[in-house]
Amino acid sequence: MTTSNKPRRTHLITGGFPPGSPAGHDHDYARLRLLELLAEDGIQSSVANDFHGVERWLEISRFMITYTAGPFLDEEQNKFVRSWIDAGGRWLGLHGSSGGKAARVADSSRRRMVKSGHHETLGGFFISHPPMAKFPVKVHDADAGLTKGVSETFSVIDEPYMIEVQDLPNTNILLTSSWGADPLPGKFGFDYGDEDTSLLEDGKTRVVAYNKEVGDGGVTYIALGHCHNPSTNSQAFVDDSVSEGGKTPKTIRGPWETEEYPALLRNAIDWGIGD
Repeated sequence: MTTSNKPRRTHLITGGFPPGSPAGHDHDYARLRLLELLAEDGIQSSVANDFHGVERWLEISRFMITYTAGPFLDEEQNKFVRSWIDAGGRWLGLHGSSGGKAARVADSSRRRMVKSGHHETLGGFFISHPPMAKFPVKVHDADAGLTKGVSETFSVIDEPYMIEVQDLPNTNILLTSSWGADPLPGKFGFDYGDEDTSLLEDGKTRVVAYNKEVGDGGVTYIALGHCHNPSTNSQAFVDDSVSEGGKTPKTIRGPWETEEYPALLRNAIDWGIGD
């Protein structure tokens, strides 16, 4: 049976690292919202906190959604997921799904993200992000089904992710943003060396969401999606456009409370199930 002919079910992975850690995000809220969106269309779902046992669940699923902050596919899991996608499976990666392992930089207290096969399969690699801010997002491909019903431009409160697209010539860019240069290079977030590899050729535009065909299946990634509550917040500080009296809001659900983000997720679920 090809993956696309498997039952209308999804495997949903939401969680942080180490196991049980929120890693700065409200995974319970994200999990609940995603399950609600799946339930709108009567889609069954299995749920996990990381990629442990992913082979077991993808064997009976045609779609995978990940909202993670730390967990990533190891080498063997990545081989399986890649073959599953080649056979028609579809992966929707959200927010921190483009991250993973961070290693200490020699003679420094800073850390740098480590690229692996996980990122090759996902098609995107998180290098860092400045403090949370309110920034503009633009629809780059208005004709794509994944952007159906989404405003041509909109503003969102989120972490401005810096995503290095792995195979740009074969990737369909869905959303972009041009919020400017990293305001705190070397002082906030992760170390990424001397070059901001998330910038496109114009030197100012960054990819916020993309879609890529892989074999008979495909991958969609949306960088938006931060949420935290008082017990999961780890924002040392945020941009003035977000702060409340100079302090980080105790609860932030930024993109989840817009009209555009749920619309993007509904479109992505339709794409992933592929009816």
